[in-house]
Amino acid sequence: METVFTYYGHATLGLHTAETKLIIDPWFSGNPWVKFSAEDVNADYLLVTHAHGDHLGDTVAIAKRTDATVISNFEICEWLGEQGIKTHSMHLGGDFQFPFGQVKLTTAMHGSSFPDKSYGGNPVGFLITTLHGKKIYLAGDTGLFGDMALIGREGLDLAIIPIGGNYTMGPDDALEAVKLLAPKQVVPIHYNTFEVIKQDPHTWAARVSAETNSEPVVLKPGETVVL
Repeated sequence: METVFTYYGHATLGLHTAETKLIIDPWFSGNPWVKFSAEDVNADYLLVTHAHGDHLGDTVAIAKRTDATVISNFEICEWLGEQGIKTHSMHLGGDFQFPFGQVKLTTAMHGSSFPDKSYGGNPVGFLITTLHGKKIYLAGDTGLFGDMALIGREGLDLAIIPIGGNYTMGPDDALEAVKLLAPKQVVPIHYNTFEVIKQDPHTWAARVSAETNSEPVVLKPGETVVL
């Protein structure tokens, strides 16, 4: 049973596992990276790390069209529920067994606010364990934090981490994150979308290869990794 990870661009991601389609942080409209529109994608579940516009994105439109369930923190789920969206609210450290596998919410060192500037709850990452035992860590927007070592003890098959700097970890801290997480493979995201987060992912990947045992995988929008 394969799990297919898709990089749509920026921090918009896809997982197709156990015949279930997941979209993470579905920002398609106005995203200069993505080659797809919000109308092109289907989803059974939408996972939202925090309420900023480049992550909450097209959640409402996609959820209404596909009848997908949104998994996120309590505050985001309450906000979406008021708009008639199906949700499953969780919070930091909580885990739940879904039909496609287990989801645990992890710490993310960031902020979270809705388009009207109201509070969007704690930002989160997601640790997903698929039905065939693959462990995937979606860090979300975050700075480096020491407890990534605890997440790494899970034995990660794939880690998805930001490298852009300014709003999240930059290349140096992202390299330290790889050392703490020790995933088999790591994909950099959240870079080059805006001038202020411009980075060279290939230079970073070369450092990962030289200094860790993890395999860096730099993806273009639309490309995939099969686990």
